[in-house]
Amino acid sequence: MPFTLPELPYSYDALEPVIDAATMEIHHGRHHKAYVDNLNKALEGAPEANESIESLMGKIGSLPPAVRNNGGGHYNHSLFWKILLPSGKGGQPTGKLAEAINSTFGSLDSLKEKISAAGATRFGSGWAWLSVDENKALCVCSTPNQDNPLMDIADCKGTPILGIDVWEHAYYLKYQNKRPDYLSAIWEVINWEEVGKRYEAAL
Repeated sequence: MPFTLPELPYSYDALEPVIDAATMEIHHGRHHKAYVDNLNKALEGAPEANESIESLMGKIGSLPPAVRNNGGGHYNHSLFWKILLPSGKGGQPTGKLAEAINSTFGSLDSLKEKISAAGATRFGSGWAWLSVDENKALCVCSTPNQDNPLMDIADCKGTPILGIDVWEHAYYLKYQNKRPDYLSAIWEVINWEEVGKRYEAAL
């Protein structure tokens, strides 16, 4: 199969108390695995089966809905796992990323507020993003379902460097319907070093 479920760089319980082990096990081992399995099934026999996930995102408007939904789910979650880190180890933005955050948003707190607001006001399921746009500037937006800013059909386009999952399966076991509480807590487990690397690569 061309696409596989990535291993987590930490244990299921490593993000507690922000994200509980049961949520991580279900989210990674069932939800993400289902996206991978269904993406491979949707691409079976298709010429796109050997393309990268990023390449598929760039022309998703011309591909079947099953590729859009499951390919988006695979790309989004693969990024999500990597920009998380056990509580207390994430540090703060540094270098070029810190400079860009301060110049664009005024402060890290202001950026957090904008991303949290984007996630909290996304009706239904979706994602909140920090991306680098075509002008190499930082921008915040949200997308529905498993869409992302790499997709050719996205309303807000760019290279994602941080994404926060606001589907209920990402937080409901611990936070129930209190999505803003989840969005407030998740900053404790953001891996800013990884986000910084992605920012510099996007430039």
